[in-house]
Amino acid sequence: MGGMDALIVYESMFGATRQIAEAIARGMRAGATVTLVNVNDAGHSFPVADLVLVGGPTHVHGMSRPATRDEAAVWAHDAERHLSLEPGAPGIGIREWLDGLTGPFGRFLAFDTRVDTSRLLSGSAATHIQKALRRAGGEPVAESESFLVHDNELEAGELARAEALGASLVARTATAGV
Repeated sequence: MGGMDALIVYESMFGATRQIAEAIARGMRAGATVTLVNVNDAGHSFPVADLVLVGGPTHVHGMSRPATRDEAAVWAHDAERHLSLEPGAPGIGIREWLDGLTGPFGRFLAFDTRVDTSRLLSGSAATHIQKALRRAGGEPVAESESFLVHDNELEAGELARAEALGASLVARTATAGV
């Protein structure tokens, strides 16, 4: 069996979402060919893959917007915050990428990073990503997933959880015969 092809498209301001995307990719690599792409490099036509994972940071209860990405850049210049922007950030966001995509969606999973508090209080970019992908005709393989941050650092255990998610997605897809 040749395994499956997976594509992970992510948006990251300070690195947490990129680290989650990389951990999911590590978990998938035993049974899948994984391509990891920053949203700024993802292009406008939807690449063909057996499974597409799309993730970004939660900003103001949902996906980032130009104004929230600009605010993140301001935060990075505040020495007291000890933050540095990812290469290419702020750039475009998942929201704009999704709006500009052409072509059908297949099987997908949405994920995000969000503040470690109730989803009711923080909101979730992944929930909004999942809705957009469903509207585009995509089929979720599982409920969207949130990974928690505190002071812009991933909570302990979140990278291991992301890697385990990647491994479980490969196992689930293999048993589904896809």
